[in-house]
Amino acid sequence: MSQSDASPDDRPHGGHPHAAAADVTDAVVAEARAEASLPVSPGDAAEATEADRTPDATPPAPKGSLWHDRNFLTMWSGQALSQFGEQISMLAIPVLAVVLLNANEFEVGVLNAASVAAFLVVGLPAGAWIDRMRKRHVMIWADLVRALALGTIPLLWELGVLQIWHLYAVSLVIGVATVFFDVSYQSIIPSLVRTGQIAEANGKLESTSQLAHLVGPAFAGWLIGILTAPVAMIVTGLTYLTSFTALLLTRDHEQRRAPEDRAPLRTEIAEGLRWVFGNPLLRRIVGTTATSNVFSTITYTMLPLFLLRDLGFTPVGLGTVMSLGAIGGLLGAMATPHIVKVIGEARAIPVSAIAFSVISLFLPVAAMIPAFAFPLLVVQGFVMSFTVLLYNITQVTFRQRITPARLLGRMNASIRFVVWGVMPLAALAAGGLGTWLGVVPTLWIAAVGSLSAAVFVVFGPFWAIRDLPDAAEAAEA
Repeated sequence: MSQSDASPDDRPHGGHPHAAAADVTDAVVAEARAEASLPVSPGDAAEATEADRTPDATPPAPKGSLWHDRNFLTMWSGQALSQFGEQISMLAIPVLAVVLLNANEFEVGVLNAASVAAFLVVGLPAGAWIDRMRKRHVMIWADLVRALALGTIPLLWELGVLQIWHLYAVSLVIGVATVFFDVSYQSIIPSLVRTGQIAEANGKLESTSQLAHLVGPAFAGWLIGILTAPVAMIVTGLTYLTSFTALLLTRDHEQRRAPEDRAPLRTEIAEGLRWVFGNPLLRRIVGTTATSNVFSTITYTMLPLFLLRDLGFTPVGLGTVMSLGAIGGLLGAMATPHIVKVIGEARAIPVSAIAFSVISLFLPVAAMIPAFAFPLLVVQGFVMSFTVLLYNITQVTFRQRITPARLLGRMNASIRFVVWGVMPLAALAAGGLGTWLGVVPTLWIAAVGSLSAAVFVVFGPFWAIRDLPDAAEAAEA
């Protein structure tokens, strides 16, 4: 099972804290703009990537609100639908493993590790490769690979030969494609919109992501109950193809780096790492995110077993808990500009980190009082999602704002290598602890360990400043 939205997982979506509240509110209707999927082929991608090799032919993004930017709206529509579809597979894969294939604690741990192992294995070189390529083109091919890989699961199920190792293999392939897609996604916005529109773009993308987390899990639980988990994954594959098509129709003004501007791969990887860890604020943010991801991965690896087996939830109940909790994320995306205006951009980071670390305790407490498990889980998910969105919107936009364009891919890949690279190890640890101690004791270990995540940003310079530095201040520092 991939990590839930309820952790500071450094997803490829964030918004600048000074974005107008109206822009973020308007973004919740973007789901209605999602386009229907169209039949496509690998040749279509090749033609599109060849067709716009001259980026200067693409006009810059229009001024004013992005509601008038058809190019951005095309990309946004495809992403809105694919994020909705992703929620289906995120629920369907663990349900398939636990309910239909009778996976044990260790097998669930291996499955979760497989889904994120690519960030540890290819995360660093991916960033350097992506900085040499057109990021939209990388996203096009990644969407196609994910759709084809996911389509093998219902096929194998229909043939009656699906086994747990097939899920490992598919998760590994999708994970590799996701590394390239997500690092490119986090780096593409500056080549689609004007500098002054980056905050608005991030706010819109984050709000639709939260809308997907709000509606997707409950719909996924209902769909799985009707179609079964393997067949429900076909819907996710179709949404990836929709994103693929939307990206084919999108144009960017990114220019490929000249060959003479390239250094050996090892040198470029090192440059990205130096940029991230040479900045004391980024270094502390990475520490908090990575530590939180260790313990939240342990939690969410055990969560399907805890809810489906220990508490007896149905897939519909599991999806409902996730959807109700995601309301907090949607409200968090909308409230972030107001919160930042009151307490300051820099202080929003330690405040949110304290909140999502403490609220983690609610989940194992639910095991102690099963009669109140449902409301406790909803409250935990709500507060976790709200505070994680406040944290992610602030720190992701800070990173985008201060990083030179030529380093965006490597900056994001370097951070992901650390904050997501710990996740496969944590998932394997969860499987081992669950087998040795049981599911509930493992949840307690994760909840207590989560309290340490906030230390990096609580004891630091964030309280002393109100706003995080801009690009010029970061360069001078």
